[in-house]
Amino acid sequence: MYLPGIFFDPTMLIIIPGIIIASIAQMKINMAYETYSRVANSKGLVGAEVAKDLLRIAGISDVSVEMVRGRLSDHYDPSKKVVRLSQSVYCGNSVASLSVAAHEVGHAIQHHYGYIPLTIRSSIAPVVNFSSKASWILITIGLIFGFMSNSLILLQIGIVLFTVVVIFQLITLPVEFNASKRALEMLEEYSFLQKNEINGSKKVLGAAALTYVAAALTGILQLIRLLVIFNNRDD
Repeated sequence: MYLPGIFFDPTMLIIIPGIIIASIAQMKINMAYETYSRVANSKGLVGAEVAKDLLRIAGISDVSVEMVRGRLSDHYDPSKKVVRLSQSVYCGNSVASLSVAAHEVGHAIQHHYGYIPLTIRSSIAPVVNFSSKASWILITIGLIFGFMSNSLILLQIGIVLFTVVVIFQLITLPVEFNASKRALEMLEEYSFLQKNEINGSKKVLGAAALTYVAAALTGILQLIRLLVIFNNRDD
């Protein structure tokens, strides 16, 4: 029986490389963040003031900066035009804190200037939220009731919805890479971090980017697995 997450089947071997890379990526981001969260920047700046200064430098006056709960819960909300920073980033003066704050400002700058991949990602986000939940419900039902005539249709619809999720993950890659690139350039150009601190910032943002690559790869491999299962059922 092909039931994802409950019973093992040979097609699960397809997603093992993605799982391994995702584990490595998570380990790297944890190590990089923990290391450089203990390294204070030489100017004694905190994440919140750097975020506000970068927004001002970019000529953006309609985006606010707020503190939110949670670890690594930092994000930019394009619908409300708010850069939300976790407490450790908002109040932190570490190289990691400034790097994360600058990265989220990078997203705000993308939004302000109409960066196309971000516009596409934002426009399909509501569909993806639905697809990510509905896809596995339909896939699971289709797999459990494989003896029914309509099960293949449910499985096929679920795979189509999951494909939307994978496309979203792929679109996310240039969005995240570009935000990190903007962050590093701004931190260095406006001397928020010294040259020796920039290397630490690169490691933090590079490790974070790897998690998105791992997620996209895992999604692609999972999609391939589902297509193999579908073809086997169709036969």
